[in-house]
Amino acid sequence: MTPTQVLAKIDSLFLERGDSEYHGESVTQLQHALQSAWQAEKDGHPASVIAAAMLHDVGHFLHRHGEDYLDKNVNDRHEETAARFLEHAFKPTVTDTVRLHVAAKRYLAATRPGYRELLSPASAKSLELQGGPMSHEEVAAFEREPYFAIAATVREYDDRAKVEGLETPSYAYFRKYLVAALSEA
Repeated sequence: MTPTQVLAKIDSLFLERGDSEYHGESVTQLQHALQSAWQAEKDGHPASVIAAAMLHDVGHFLHRHGEDYLDKNVNDRHEETAARFLEHAFKPTVTDTVRLHVAAKRYLAATRPGYRELLSPASAKSLELQGGPMSHEEVAAFEREPYFAIAATVREYDDRAKVEGLETPSYAYFRKYLVAALSEA
């Protein structure tokens, strides 16, 4: 796929499936993505980080485990699916941040006191399916990843992007950041 084709696919995924439930949370998939991107924009991050915040969960649209995968105790590995899809179009800042955002949850659970208690019930359940808090060795390996700090920041946006009724700019507004983060841009 070309970057243009990947971007067109992202557009259609959000258009066709953005209104779907976000795994037991009080927001839709699209609302969650917009809230994450908006936080990154408000914090002054460059386009690639805003794009990663917007796209971090696009793998939920791409896997074949069904919407009830958590109820079936399945780790959907959406971060890996998304990174493989996005690498055809986006810079490593985007793809590696998306790939690492689940590991970042495990990292924060291991290194930040009280973090686990802040997780929503769905995030707490998925944390256990994803391996639970990292071991000391896993923490050290994660901290060697070039984009680990960005992934941890995007993970925090992910955790806070579940506010019912929060008004954000539209998908059309944030699309400019996706375009700016394309590998051919």
